[in-house]
Amino acid sequence: MKPIRFLFMLVTVLVLMLSFPGTILADKFANTIELYKKSEAVQPFFKSAYGYAVFPTVGKGGLGIGGAYGKGQVYRGGKVTGKTSLTKVSVGFQAGGQSFSQIVFFQDKRAYGEFTSGSFEFDAAASVVAITVGAQTKTGTEGASAGASAGPAIGVQAKTSYRKGMAVFVHTEGGLMFEAAIGGQKFNFKLKE
Repeated sequence: MKPIRFLFMLVTVLVLMLSFPGTILADKFANTIELYKKSEAVQPFFKSAYGYAVFPTVGKGGLGIGGAYGKGQVYRGGKVTGKTSLTKVSVGFQAGGQSFSQIVFFQDKRAYGEFTSGSFEFDAAASVVAITVGAQTKTGTEGASAGASAGPAIGVQAKTSYRKGMAVFVHTEGGLMFEAAIGGQKFNFKLKE
């Protein structure tokens, strides 16, 4: 019973950390963008993308039933165009908790428009994540993309390309999660006020 209590407490702490609005500051976004710009594999996307969405911290946890949540900003032409949130609910074999950052690049106006239409979803996801090494693949009716990272600082991403106008990179910040689950990431978007 003790491992279950520990995992429950870990998930609770992750949810509480993400609940306080002051936890995500403007420099957190700038720092996350700079982190990704240091990766040679990601640099071409900053040069050619129509826009991108940045999530400095996404908390994820589960034991049988899991969830993830993170707040982000959407950029076009280097300027913030709106706010976004990422949610995920999954069911299947999974145990643990983790924290990661994520960036979604939009190849063109169409992909940007799909994402910023109000509600967008990657239909299915499968991931294997360790403390400083992670790999993530997403597939679904809206498209497929993949990214991988290894290393405690900037990460070394596996070569990836746009799939249906989007490319996703993930950098693990910490935690340990074992997962073979079905569930998709859902994004909500609101224009900058």
